[in-house]
Order: sequence, then C-alpha cells, then structure tokens
Amino acid sequence: MTQPHPFARLTPDAVMDAVESTGRLTDARVFALNSYENRVYQVGIEGEQPLIAKFYRPDRWSREQILEEHQFTQELAEAGLSVVPPLADAAGLTLHPFDGFEFALFRRQGGHAPELENFDHLQALGRALGRLHTVGAARAFNARPALDIQSYGYDAVALLTEGFMPKSLLPAYTSLCRDLLAGIEATFANFTPRQIRLHGDCHPGNILWRDDTPHLVDFDDARTGPAVQDIWMLLSGDRQQQLAQLSEIVEGYELFGEFDPRELQFIEALRSLRIMHYSAWLAKRWHDPAFPMAFPWFNSERYWAEHILELREQLAALQEEPLRLF
Repeated sequence: MTQPHPFARLTPDAVMDAVESTGRLTDARVFALNSYENRVYQVGIEGEQPLIAKFYRPDRWSREQILEEHQFTQELAEAGLSVVPPLADAAGLTLHPFDGFEFALFRRQGGHAPELENFDHLQALGRALGRLHTVGAARAFNARPALDIQSYGYDAVALLTEGFMPKSLLPAYTSLCRDLLAGIEATFANFTPRQIRLHGDCHPGNILWRDDTPHLVDFDDARTGPAVQDIWMLLSGDRQQQLAQLSEIVEGYELFGEFDPRELQFIEALRSLRIMHYSAWLAKRWHDPAFPMAFPWFNSERYWAEHILELREQLAALQEEPLRLF
C-alpha cells in the first residue's frame, strides 16, 4: 500500500498548531499559496497582519543549510536590500520544528512581476542584484551547495534515463546530452568565474514589484555560483532585445558592484543546465501528489519529444557568439 506523502499531514489545523507553537494566536484563516517544492500558507493572526508560514520539504535541506539561507536574507535586509527575511522569535530563532517539519514565518509582501520591457525596471533590478552580489561576495556559504555541472547536468540525465525517458527516445536523448554536456564543460573550461552567494532562482516570479521597488523573495534555491546566474533569467526576446535589456541591467548593477563581462559566455550553458535540472526536478518529485495535478503534461511522450527539441536548440545556441555589452 502506498504511503501518504509527508505533506498530507499539513492539514489547516496542523498549520495553525504549528504557527501557534511560536506563541502567536491564529484567527482560523489559512490559505494555501502557490508552492510545490515546499508548502506555503497565509495564516491569519489575531489583531495583526497575516503571516506567511513556509514548511520546508523534509529531507531536502539540512537544518544548517536552511539557516544559511535565513542568515543570507538577514544580511541582505541589514544592508538595505528589499528582501523578506524570516521572522525571529524572542530567542532569535528563525527555524521552528513541528511534527517532523521545519518551518519559518515571514511577513506578507505584496506586489506584481516586474515589467521586463521597462528599462527603468531593468535598471532597478540591476541595482538590486549589484547590492545582493556585493553582500553575497563578502563571505561564503559553508553548508549550501554550488551550482555545478554534476548536479544540474550529469545527475539530471542519470535520473531521467533510469525510467522516465521513453525507450523510443532514449538513444537520441543520451547522445544529445553527451554532446550538450561536453559543450557545457568546454564553455566552463575557458574561464573560471568568481563564485559568490546567489539568489539562485532569480526569475520574474520571485520578484515582486511595488512602490517602484523590486522585492526579492524565495531564497530557497540560494547557492554558490557565478553572478550571471542571477541575471540571465531576466533576459527575453531576440538577441537585440536581450542586448538592450542586459545593457540596462548591468548599468544599474555597476552602481554597486563590478560585473565581469566574461561571465556572459556562460548564459546558454546555464540555461541548458536549468532545462535539464527542471525536468529532473519534476521526475524526482513525481511521487508527491501535488505534482501530477499541477503538471499533468509531464512524462508524456510529447513532453519528452519537445524536451529533446529544446535541448537540440540549446546545443546550437552554445555554438553561437555570446552576448556582449555595448
């Protein structure tokens, strides 16, 4: 008999009990928010603004790794960057145990996605990332991992070829990934970028725009890597559009820190690794009932055929001239 997923224990009553274990009194209003890797809820608090309760996926991060995430966001907040660090209790603790889970509480932050076609927004995002990376470069993570080819590339391919990839597509996929990973290895062999603490997953969905300010949220994937990892996901459109966007971002960035343009050669390699890692992430989480419901298109023959096509396009992109600053 299939055992229920651990998150099945997070009933509304359990969520309220967890929050109240920190000394707060809830008002019985609990709303599940859009999150799959972890479980996140807005919880009403008697006489106060609602709080956000984030329950970390069991066995994904160690307690030390989660606390490094918390410490990083606290450093950023103290440096004046608009982030949402976890709330500390009277003893200064930000991570709380409850029924086999680790959870943290955050203030609620409103906003909408930035307008990436708006150059003022891009410059503001560049300034925010310049400040983030200045703090990120000041010290190193000890427990959190690095963004590397092994975990994002080779490990992803190994997982997907062990039962998820349709047999009819397996030869094409393995041959393509061999060539793609060789190309990625060659790209990183050209130059070793500075490794700093990053947001790690800086796509527009993790940026809330409000009051002419970008608020950076969800540092769950914070890790060590090159600065360009937090920049390339803000680029879209054709080459000329991306060049114009990049110019605005870097102009804002360099008000607070120096950006090494040699890192631009890694954009397509990092994009390829993210594509591979994303498919492996879905496969790894497929036993979680939330994933088949949220991603019903995953693991179909059509999905894998389109995935292979996307990787072929990335192999071609690796051969193209990298973006360069004006």
